Amino acid sequence: MNVLIVFAHPNRHSLNGALKDVAIEVLEQNGHEVKVSDLYEKKFKAIADKDDFLVLKNPNRFNYISEQYHAFKNHTFSADIVEEQKLVTWADLIIFQYPMWWTDSPAILKGWFDRVFSYSFAYGPGRYEEGNLKGKKAIVSLTHGAEDLSEYGQTELKGKVEERLFNIQHEKLYFCGMTVLEPFLFPAGAVEETRSQYIEQWKLRLAQLENEVPVYV
Repeated sequence: MNVLIVFAHPNRHSLNGALKDVAIEVLEQNGHEVKVSDLYEKKFKAIADKDDFLVLKNPNRFNYISEQYHAFKNHTFSADIVEEQKLVTWADLIIFQYPMWWTDSPAILKGWFDRVFSYSFAYGPGRYEEGNLKGKKAIVSLTHGAEDLSEYGQTELKGKVEERLFNIQHEKLYFCGMTVLEPFLFPAGAVEETRSQYIEQWKLRLAQLENEVPVYV
């Protein structure tokens, strides 16, 4: 299986970096081919604008979605978008590794979706089960600052954790036709023993990915 890890953390030696490295090691040991898109290392441009296109269809009345459609049909996306779309096309599974900041992903990852999951490439006219990335799988792997998930829930301080993930899992990944697997939520605020247990759980899961039942089919 071809696995792409989209890594969105400014420090490759961070906890997120360690989880990325664990994933690479375990996946390669189990015969998978792995590629990493390190967004901060690439200095990936998070802002969607006119510079995303080599040629504009309508420079006097700029419409980003319309320009995406034109660029996809005419092969006129900027080089960095082309590079990421080639990686997405290559991948059978994409793991998104990032920290939860303000209950969401870092802006650089949101920008990656804005620019890379373009109209005609990732979706449109098909959506959800008929999205253009149908047949590919995805996992959201993130770290959060709590000791555990006790702060999340219907009546808890931070609300249901599913609500925090709905935007990326349902309205981005599943919307574009991807099969979404169970998220991996790492409690960065936990004691060392608990953190070690989570890493072992992640290793075991990565070794058995092909047997997983999806969240969104």
